[in-house]
Amino acid sequence: MHGTRAENADLLEAVLEGLPAQPTAEIAVCPPFVYLWEAGRLLKQSSVALGAQSVCAEPIGAFTGEVSGAMLKDVGCRYVIVGHSERRAHYKEDDALVARKFLAAQSHGLIPILCVGETLDERERGATTQVVSRQLGAVLDLAGVQAMQKAVLAYEPVWAIGTGKNASPAQAQEVHVHIRSVVAAREGANDGKIAGALRILYGGSVKAGNASEIFSMPDVDGGLIGGASLKADEFLKICAAAQVH
Repeated sequence: MHGTRAENADLLEAVLEGLPAQPTAEIAVCPPFVYLWEAGRLLKQSSVALGAQSVCAEPIGAFTGEVSGAMLKDVGCRYVIVGHSERRAHYKEDDALVARKFLAAQSHGLIPILCVGETLDERERGATTQVVSRQLGAVLDLAGVQAMQKAVLAYEPVWAIGTGKNASPAQAQEVHVHIRSVVAAREGANDGKIAGALRILYGGSVKAGNASEIFSMPDVDGGLIGGASLKADEFLKICAAAQVH
């Protein structure tokens, strides 16, 4: 929950000016709901996609304060984040609700960016893979493995968000491999093709200084950037690292 109209305009203009005409990495920005329309206008004719930070699980109705997938699509969104750790923690969104949001996004032609990840306590107890498997499994149970062909995954260790800490490249790689294995186990005759093609982002204090090393891991396909995306020069350096890898 950052930014003003003026700050957003300055940030997006600086990012667009600093990007190559045809970046090799796909780039999306996900501003707050109230700024989506204006951000979409600023991004028009650019290579940068528009996304939202959440979506309602219901398609329409008396749900005051919520925003539906149809509404997001109507203002030009291509992506929407579902299951972000802050939504899970602060708004008590459980695995079942996250799965319904995932399905709601896809039903309106949006690409969900599904976030999974463990807390510090869960990591210290050695429960990382169990937590990630449970979170991802809820979506696979409801939507089916084929839905992963039109989705993006994001591993965000909760203990590394906004703390200045981050999982080591090896730790990120380990969990990303596990995510692919969970998806592959559901494929059957597809023989891991969906899992192999799945884009899995790392989100947890990614900065210009560590992006290249993290993105160099074979199963890390990019980043879900938080605070560093609020500074154009920092974000552009991360984008540059993503284009190299």
